[in-house]
Amino acid sequence: MRAVRVHRTGGPEVVTVDDVPPPGRPTGQQVLVRVAASSVNGTDLGLRRGAAGPLTWGRLPMTLGFDLSGTVLACGPQVSAFAPGEHVVGLLDHRGGAQAEQVLVEQSRLAAAPTTVPLTHAAALPLAGLTALQALHATAHLHARPPGARVLVIGATGGIGSYATQLAVLAGAHVSALARRAALPAAADLGAHQLLAREDDPLPGPARFDVVLDTAGALGPHQLPALVHPGGTVVSVRPLDPRVLRATATRLLRPRRRHATPSDPPLLTAVATRARSHDLARLGRLVDTGALRLPVHTVLDADDSTHAHHLAESPAPGKIVIAMHPARPGPTSAT
Repeated sequence: MRAVRVHRTGGPEVVTVDDVPPPGRPTGQQVLVRVAASSVNGTDLGLRRGAAGPLTWGRLPMTLGFDLSGTVLACGPQVSAFAPGEHVVGLLDHRGGAQAEQVLVEQSRLAAAPTTVPLTHAAALPLAGLTALQALHATAHLHARPPGARVLVIGATGGIGSYATQLAVLAGAHVSALARRAALPAAADLGAHQLLAREDDPLPGPARFDVVLDTAGALGPHQLPALVHPGGTVVSVRPLDPRVLRATATRLLRPRRRHATPSDPPLLTAVATRARSHDLARLGRLVDTGALRLPVHTVLDADDSTHAHHLAESPAPGKIVIAMHPARPGPTSAT
């Protein structure tokens, strides 16, 4: 079967399509999925560049891809939630491997695929959608804040930001979208109430927010007090960001107070995305009711994976999806 892999770190040119052995039969709670598509996420880009450090040590060559859509081919004897022939979406663990024609997945990492969109497009949902949902609600507790809470999404038209903008609007928040000027029409189309062009350096102004979701690593510590109310939360999507680690250590050492005061620094934290099937099912229902749109920029065949990585590193808004269609005529690279 075909798989999108890297044998060494570097630019998009190191991405290859290899012939690899198919996975074995599923055991226990494993589900064998015929992959329709997988999206390109920041984690894939980091692994390819070598920025993920220990995640690639001793693992090259490795198959990329963390989220997928596809069809169940077979189920292990302990699987109770799925049956062969069903369409699913899922999020793999840190080992990845979704950009292959078949993959074994634990049933707890899967949910039924939305039925109102093409199955290939549904691959854009799991990682970015779960990250946005869990950042806003599990981490920043947006659902517990009063209606009209002010939310700033930095990188509002990227993969995570596109979902976060929509989900914050659905939660009743007033959403400010920060993005490149050329992408602001896309942010408005997602429902953002206020549009801020990154080129205008709008952050140092007097605006104050209840929640800031930083999907771009753009904030400096000196900017936070002017942006966030006492009791507000800044959420990064990079759990290992040194700023987040320092803030966490400082918070653990500081005496605990019951109530926020104007002198309290904002809470700077990060979301650690979890493959919760009930969260993924919730996102799928929102898609099927029309409340949540999949921000798919383009779908490319696996043979165009190098181009997919070029696009994913460009300012193009939305998600880049790789479809695991049958190979085109011609040779593929060897294992």
